Amino acid sequence: MLRVAQISVHTCPLATLGGKETGGMNVYVRDLSRELARRGHLVDVYTRAQDPAVPRISTSLGRGARVIHVPAGPEQPYPKQEVYDHLEEFVAGVVAQAGRDGVRYDVIHSHYWLSGWVARELRARWGAPIVHMFHTLGRMKNAVARTARAREPGRRIRVEEEIVGFADRVVAATISEQEQLVGLYGADVQRIRVIPPGVDLDRFRPIPSSEAKERVGLDPACRAILFVGRIEPLKGIDTLLWAISLVKRRHPELACGMCVPIIGGNPYRIEDNDEMVRLRVLRERLGIGDVVTFLGAQDQDALQDYYAAAELVVMPSDYESFGMVALEAMACGTPVIASDVGGLAYLVRHGRTGYRVPARGPGALAAKITRLLTDEGLRRRMGQRAACWAEKYGWPIVADQIEDVYREMTLFSRAREGKELEPAGG
Repeated sequence: MLRVAQISVHTCPLATLGGKETGGMNVYVRDLSRELARRGHLVDVYTRAQDPAVPRISTSLGRGARVIHVPAGPEQPYPKQEVYDHLEEFVAGVVAQAGRDGVRYDVIHSHYWLSGWVARELRARWGAPIVHMFHTLGRMKNAVARTARAREPGRRIRVEEEIVGFADRVVAATISEQEQLVGLYGADVQRIRVIPPGVDLDRFRPIPSSEAKERVGLDPACRAILFVGRIEPLKGIDTLLWAISLVKRRHPELACGMCVPIIGGNPYRIEDNDEMVRLRVLRERLGIGDVVTFLGAQDQDALQDYYAAAELVVMPSDYESFGMVALEAMACGTPVIASDVGGLAYLVRHGRTGYRVPARGPGALAAKITRLLTDEGLRRRMGQRAACWAEKYGWPIVADQIEDVYREMTLFSRAREGKELEPAGG
């Protein structure tokens, strides 16, 4: 049995998905923690307290796993870039909680650059090795940023450079991310382990489309083209809107039975999200307001039904380190059309489980949407192959690999401690 500290500073694994700072990383931390706890390990997830009404400690992930909300700055949502200014307070809160519990951790598993900074401070106090996962890289986001405002701050890049230098192991989601870490950050390839995220195959599985549509309230005759994700420029939702306008103009016969649900963000507080405002304006300008609907963030339990109800799922991102949504959709037997970038280039098998198209290429995206909407047999075959392909990413398989890294690190740490205890000249 191992005792593991999962560090997810800026976002809680229990949060509703599709919010401003919630997405694949939340799912990863939550589902990995659950799987490790099922195996008998003791897992504590430390995250920033954002609501004083939420209990400080939650056991909703199951026996052996706790989510611990640590005050750091105002107990309310605020921009994640400002979280950096409160990290010392966060570290102090984690150390105090572990002290009260009398806990000694075997491994610190940190997620995202803010958590990597925290992990270094915790290792200095506890001596436990650090396993780090970036989830996204600042330099990659800057490479595709459309505006100066969308660029990541210099301190994120500096901290990421430091993390690749001090982390005992770095987990990369794909070979592509490993190459980025080495080429852009000078990481030591010997300290990188390539392990993809997993998917909960008990939750995400094929179910009849008619049943799923009834549960989410979609018209049985509607052919749904689904987007799931945060509402931000990086996700390329504008590319999807342009593609839908092309499909509608070139194939009006398809438009009458087509719907495009967009899951993510808060459509009732658009003033909080400039991108939501921009996309709503674009939707009306393109004349697709009768087709595209912004549904807001949805509970994870509802996502399976949306995936299964859809004819296809579109991920038109400019950058994705992996693409958890694509994996979940494929596990539900739904083909995916995705940008040929980052982890999506490895996850979506072109012509087999879906299609890959150039990022920011609405014409190519429109052509593939049309192809799948007009060929039910092809769509069904792709969906079946997608569900089979997703099985290799089941959490039991992925957690085996994470466990191997943990055990490797604990053995290394114990050997290092033993050497430090040896008398001089011994």
